[in-house]
Amino acid sequence: MDAFFVNVHILENPDDSAIPLAVGGGKLGKRGVIASASYEARALGIRSAMPVHKALKICPNLKLVPSNRPLIHSCSLKVMEILSIYGDLEKMSVDEAFVDITPQKNPPALAKSILRRIKKETKLPASLGLATSKLVAKIASDFDKPEGFTVILPDTESKFLSPLKIEKLYGVGPKTANLLNELEIETCSDLVSIDIQKLLPVFGLQSVNLKNKAKGIDNRPVDSSPWIPKQQGTDTTFEKDISDADTVENELVKLCSEVSDCLDKVGRSARTIAIKLRWPSFETITRQKTVSGEIHKSKDIFKVAKNLLYENWEPGKSIRLMGVSASRLGISDQQKLPLEFE
Repeated sequence: MDAFFVNVHILENPDDSAIPLAVGGGKLGKRGVIASASYEARALGIRSAMPVHKALKICPNLKLVPSNRPLIHSCSLKVMEILSIYGDLEKMSVDEAFVDITPQKNPPALAKSILRRIKKETKLPASLGLATSKLVAKIASDFDKPEGFTVILPDTESKFLSPLKIEKLYGVGPKTANLLNELEIETCSDLVSIDIQKLLPVFGLQSVNLKNKAKGIDNRPVDSSPWIPKQQGTDTTFEKDISDADTVENELVKLCSEVSDCLDKVGRSARTIAIKLRWPSFETITRQKTVSGEIHKSKDIFKVAKNLLYENWEPGKSIRLMGVSASRLGISDQQKLPLEFE
């Protein structure tokens, strides 16, 4: 879906269309972050996760609106209902999914009709990528936004990917990209052509996988099992920086409680707990710890998070934002772990 949160807002506020518009800020105003930006705002350089104060500096007349979560949820359900009609559906988030239309006689014609149906029944714009693999389809769906329709024919995947930056590849984040850049690999073409012997000392067994991705080779099937997020987390930007140990711990307790509630809602427990800390300078760190069993109770999440906090923060140092997340989710009941963190 294109600028999903923004376009859901426009459904009920049509006068806000075609202007620099962003969802975000909330109660924190200029201390918050952008959750979604209209394409008019993006053209000015405004992006999601950008601090609101920075966005307003770029565009003083940017209109900020809160997210309408109930409407976002209902719109997402409608889109997924439409998509599920046409084949196995793998939901990736509230506004993104894969659909396997392999059995269809004319996939390009069908894909185009799906786009038209989504627009007609939801009044929301979407973009679509059609390819022989999930990796290439995802990249193709982002290729011509908004309301793009990009088809990558069989045996042309490598040619399509060739000029693209390696950061476009699924699983290639900033750290991996930096390591590849150090080997003078900037594009998918560079990654395809480099001798694998130069990759092995840095990436080991992942070297083959990286080269395959750059060629568009991805054998992952569309998984239609119920969608469960890979992690559950929350964070908060404080109205004023906090630095007192009692205040920080109290806020950490609240975050751990929210994460615990989220885990309970999806019937999951976790093995890895992470905290995120952002200083007033906007420097941000993320640290995580994996425990020996699965946990979901707030008190146990707090024990792990508190340990991480004091390993990376000294009382008195100001904190602008703090977050907690749980990952490596499982489905078994919480084990009674002797977590002896001070």
